[in-house]
Amino acid sequence: MSQIKIIALKEFKDYFISPIAYIVIALFLIVVGWFFFSTFFIYSRADLRDFFALLPMVFSFFVPALTMRLFAEEKNVGSYETLLTMPVSFVHIALGKFFAATLFTCAMLVPTLSYPIFISLIGDLDWGPVAGGYIGAVFLAGAYCAMGLFASALTRNQIIAFIIGCALCFTLTIINRMLFFMPSEIVTVIEYFGANTHFANFSKGILDTRDILYFISLISIFLFSTHLVMQEKN
Repeated sequence: MSQIKIIALKEFKDYFISPIAYIVIALFLIVVGWFFFSTFFIYSRADLRDFFALLPMVFSFFVPALTMRLFAEEKNVGSYETLLTMPVSFVHIALGKFFAATLFTCAMLVPTLSYPIFISLIGDLDWGPVAGGYIGAVFLAGAYCAMGLFASALTRNQIIAFIIGCALCFTLTIINRMLFFMPSEIVTVIEYFGANTHFANFSKGILDTRDILYFISLISIFLFSTHLVMQEKN
């Protein structure tokens, strides 16, 4: 556990050394702030429904940008081989990098807590869906970070890692909007795989164990896949 904590803290601190992290945070806050408040005053609804509806799509591009360097950069500069000489296992490395990426993504959400505070000052805000939405955002961030980590483990090129990560996250985000192309017999099955469906329940204030199990399964599958890729490429 201590090795995972050491790797996670190192990776988390490294985010703040790289200018990419500050650029990603600034762009994230500009994009979600612009799209949310551009419609908020039109509809005059005291809720964060539109903000949480944006998150899966926005995370599909921003989370792979945060995770693309985790393995690809280290392999490219040769520091990955140095890491393997230390008394750590592949599991320690994968989990340490995963927790660092997820923690940083959650930190990226912290400034957005000012949105519900602001809305509660001008309207009657229901805090239940807000709390559920942020809990769901943590699970969503974890799932997309696991996919981005897997993409980064596949290649030495950060751009390719970013494209693969985006493709994986984007597919899970839009799959439930493509159901009209699917045969009716498999619509229910395909719909279950869509991240949007499960995250939407959180943002309504519904904490369903099936949604929690979905995100935990997704995280486990992609972390295990990352572990297999690390073993294969060693």
